[in-house]
Amino acid sequence: MNGVTPPGRRTRAGSLANRPACGILAVRMQFPERMTMQSHAITVVPRYAETDKGGVIHHSVYPVWFEMGRTELLRANGVAYKDLEAEGIFFVVAELRVKYRRPAFYDEELLLETTCGNVTPGKVEHTYKLTRRSTGLLLAEGSSVLACVSAEGKVRRVPEFMCPAHGWLGEKEA
Repeated sequence: MNGVTPPGRRTRAGSLANRPACGILAVRMQFPERMTMQSHAITVVPRYAETDKGGVIHHSVYPVWFEMGRTELLRANGVAYKDLEAEGIFFVVAELRVKYRRPAFYDEELLLETTCGNVTPGKVEHTYKLTRRSTGLLLAEGSSVLACVSAEGKVRRVPEFMCPAHGWLGEKEA
C-alpha cells in the first residue's frame, strides 16, 4: 500500500488526511515531550455578527469561543491542531455543556479561561469560564469531552505527549 486511496473508495476523512496543506508536502511534526500548560486565557471581543438585535451575544457563539480556547491552549503548549491532523490525529466533540449565567454584549472585552482537566487514553476533557474583563463577573461556564479518532473516524489513543506526567487516569501504575 502506498497510502493513496483508490478512486471510488475515497472517504471524507481519508481524503482530508491524505491531502497536503496548501500543496506543501507534509513534514513529520516534532511534538513536545509533555504538555506543560494545563490552563490558558484569551481575550475575546464579540463582533457585531455574533449578536442578536439587542446587542446580546447569541448562544450559538459560545461553543465557537470554547474551540478558540482549546486551540490556543494547545498552541501555548507548542502544538497546532493542523500538525496533529497532519499526523492522523483528530479530536471530535463527543459532549458539550454550556451554562449561561449573564449576557455578554457586543464589543466588550471578555476573558475566556480554558483548562484541560482530564486526559485518558481515548479522550480529553476541558472546562471553560467566560468573564467580563472589566469586572470579573462570570458570564458563562462550560465543559467538553473530545474523543481522539483516526482519519478514518475510528477511536484511537490520545498521543503520549498529551498524557499527564503522572500517567493516564484509571491505569494501574507499574
